[in-house]
Amino acid sequence: MTSENARPVTATGALPQRVLGKTGELVPILGLGTACGGMGLDDATAIELYELAIDLGVTYIDTATAYGRAQTQLAHLLQRRRDEVFVATKVNSETAPEAISILEQNLGELGIDRVDLTYVHAVGGKDIDRLLAADGALAGLREARDRGLTRYLGFTSHNSPGRSARLLRETEVDVVMFALNSGDRHTYDFEGKVLPLANAQNAGIAAMKVYGGATKMKYHKPVHSHLSNHGAHDHQLALRYALDLPGVATAVVGMFDTDELRKNVQWARSYTPLTTPERELLEGLGRRLAADWGPHFGPVE
Repeated sequence: MTSENARPVTATGALPQRVLGKTGELVPILGLGTACGGMGLDDATAIELYELAIDLGVTYIDTATAYGRAQTQLAHLLQRRRDEVFVATKVNSETAPEAISILEQNLGELGIDRVDLTYVHAVGGKDIDRLLAADGALAGLREARDRGLTRYLGFTSHNSPGRSARLLRETEVDVVMFALNSGDRHTYDFEGKVLPLANAQNAGIAAMKVYGGATKMKYHKPVHSHLSNHGAHDHQLALRYALDLPGVATAVVGMFDTDELRKNVQWARSYTPLTTPERELLEGLGRRLAADWGPHFGPVE
């Protein structure tokens, strides 16, 4: 399961980068999720956090309309630093007209004419027939790509991996993002059920929820990761687990403060593949986490 596409491209101590699948884009192995900033921080604090992230090389930035004020916060940076970052946003829609409308709204909030990547948000709870229809959200994003509103398109999922598998069997996308950690592997198993299909079409892969996600998926105030609530576990090991999965280019992590940011950057800079004893440790830990967490992101099928 060791990934071999880590590609350090800058000076010693900088973040390694990897190719984001068929897009050919180089992205840092650590990405920044903005739900924490958009819903849990005041604007000045969030903007300071985003600025430092870019300074430290965390230039893959993931956002969405659902993340409170995140996109309007990011607009302050993008006026000055657009060329430094890879911006991914999301549309929570099943139909083409609505998907395009939401994307246009996102662009307005971000203050830019085009994003790098647009995902259909959380397909585990969506009607796959509608998404695949001629007037479905994926068709809408292809139209948006043709119009120059987004460079690439894809989808995300936290649960119901069979729906993601069907999408990848029946259509092609540029990038996907899934919840990937050693605990949820034993509940949802995107690793076994979906990643091989994404790799078969060379879709870029982003990992999310690598620490199990925020407690109860609430971001309105600083909270511990789900992994922390289970006990004193090694978050760096969890990050390495996600980055070791075949095809994973970046792990997107939400962070509430600069200390969290600096820790994650340090772990990403020092990334090394898992050893056999570490894999065995994570196998046992993952089974215990799965028994404790259960299907915390929603239905399995």
